[in-house]
Amino acid sequence: MHYKVDIIINKDDHGYFAYCPALEGCVTQGESYEETIENAKEAVSLYLSTMSQEEIKAALSKEIVTTTVDIEVA
Repeated sequence: MHYKVDIIINKDDHGYFAYCPALEGCVTQGESYEETIENAKEAVSLYLSTMSQEEIKAALSKEIVTTTVDIEVA
């Protein structure tokens, strides 16, 4: 089965950290962006393989919204 999932990736001084907001606790990391994407695909695939079709449908039907906002700090 093929699924589309949202992955959030953060970069810091040590590399990249990724997580899937629809799948609680599904996280991974990598030294490069490309490695992190591959690791995220593997982590999500393994996570989904432990779930029933009903659980997958419920988890992946969550609406994930991201945005960027300007914040002024006094």
